[in-house]
Amino acid sequence: MEYRRFGRTDWKVSEIGYGMWGMGGWKESDDIQSAKSLDLSVERGVNFFDTAWGYGEGHSERLLGELVKRHSGKKLYLASKIPPMNFKWPSKPEYALKDCFPYQHIVDYTEKTLSNLGTESIDLLQFHVWDDGWGQNEDWQKAVEKLKKEGKVQSFGISVNRWEPENCIKTLDTNLIDAIQVIYNIFDQAPEDKLFKVCREKDVAIIARVPFDEGTLTGNITKETTFPEGDWRGTYFVPENLNSSAEKADLLRPVVPENMTMAEMALRFILMNQDVATIIPGMRKERNVLMNTGVSDGNGLSGSLYQELKNHRWDRQPTSWSQ
Repeated sequence: MEYRRFGRTDWKVSEIGYGMWGMGGWKESDDIQSAKSLDLSVERGVNFFDTAWGYGEGHSERLLGELVKRHSGKKLYLASKIPPMNFKWPSKPEYALKDCFPYQHIVDYTEKTLSNLGTESIDLLQFHVWDDGWGQNEDWQKAVEKLKKEGKVQSFGISVNRWEPENCIKTLDTNLIDAIQVIYNIFDQAPEDKLFKVCREKDVAIIARVPFDEGTLTGNITKETTFPEGDWRGTYFVPENLNSSAEKADLLRPVVPENMTMAEMALRFILMNQDVATIIPGMRKERNVLMNTGVSDGNGLSGSLYQELKNHRWDRQPTSWSQ
């Protein structure tokens, strides 16, 4: 496993982290299987784990807390997220801060997260949605300062809304945000335009999420793909999105090297960008852990392939189904 500096925190985190959304309450999610996958990831060198209270109303956080107990001799970096008080994802410009992250809500959900983890402090606590219009509001700032001063939270971050990578840049001027979690992959290259430069200048860590575009970049999505009832992806891959996503994936298939899967290529593309501190793919099954962690070998893509993939950028705007 290769490690990268996590912005001004100066942590050395595994460049392949662990996204724990799939362990919160998805269809067929299984705690025993999840625990085995988590343990295997630690054995493979993963030390950064990203969860949220919203993943099963604390269930995923509790799974992470159990992992920490099983590996008490190792330093694992724990990241979670505070849900918006109105429990609406993503945030919208018309939502006021008082409806999403008032002072007491931030404090209360920090305590809930710490209780679920079974720890007295958390390394990184993120706002699960955001709007840059809240940046200068002192209410959230006071909560952040209080929790840091008390040692309950070491660093704070923002999980940026889908396809809105610049909807946090003004907030970074407060210097209270230490990490930005943003969708970044072969299709979603927009964070490179402005966000990455600002984060570089302010030494803010970047967490790349949704590396496989919710599955499109694994090569497994086709126009005939269906999902079990209750599976979140069924609401995301509505016909409009499923068809266009499958078409975009088809354009990529001819450029995948013979000795590589599309998923591996997708991860290596992200790792080529040194602005990224860590990637957090979902790894609910052990085979996913082996595949994803195997990419962290110090080998990048060829220059010609990397440039070809840059041409597959797909700029999208938030819609009713993009969530």
